[in-house]
Amino acid sequence: MSWVERAAERSPLVQRSRTRSERQAVSIVEAAHRLLNEKGGRFTMQEVAKEAGVALQTVYSYFTRKDHLVMAVFENMIIEQARRYEEAGRDLPDAVARLRLGITVALEAQRRDEAGPGHRFLTSEYWRLFELYPEEMTRAVQPFADVAERHLREAAAAGLLHPNDPPRDAWLITKLVMAVYHDRAFATATSPAADAVKGLWAFCLSAVGGRPETSVDDRQKL
Repeated sequence: MSWVERAAERSPLVQRSRTRSERQAVSIVEAAHRLLNEKGGRFTMQEVAKEAGVALQTVYSYFTRKDHLVMAVFENMIIEQARRYEEAGRDLPDAVARLRLGITVALEAQRRDEAGPGHRFLTSEYWRLFELYPEEMTRAVQPFADVAERHLREAAAAGLLHPNDPPRDAWLITKLVMAVYHDRAFATATSPAADAVKGLWAFCLSAVGGRPETSVDDRQKL
């Protein structure tokens, strides 16, 4: 079940109106996301209730702890990113290009400072929450891994890539992207962001049996 369905299941309102419960859950998570972008982790459940236009008791009927609400925000972000990634990739020429988009899009947004002020909080919170709720946090990032696996399989069927184990390779790629994103969010950069994006893609491409890409400058020399 998605976080919306799980939240609705926890709410006593589900007996009266499941659809209404799901809408309320969505409005609460979206309110928390807005506050998170504004304040990082310095928002309260009372502020979430006010932002969502519901009673504080209603917020707690869906999310008994702030951690649960942050996990729902995180999962919702991954789902939305995977959806946008799929939509943006529809016009790309092949599965390799779509895989590249998914691997590099988050770092590209980070490089252009489009990730929003809450991205550091969510990045650091992932690892803390993973220790406390490993199954839930694994499930939260699965949509990204699922999309990566699908493109790996499509590229393999077309003879463009040669992954050894698509599910495992997609999981490893997901974890690597997260680790690089985390590093670039906090550590002092030792290389330009563009180099980090290029290096990440080159490593992943090689790992799944792809051929090194030739740059525009290199092609002009040929």
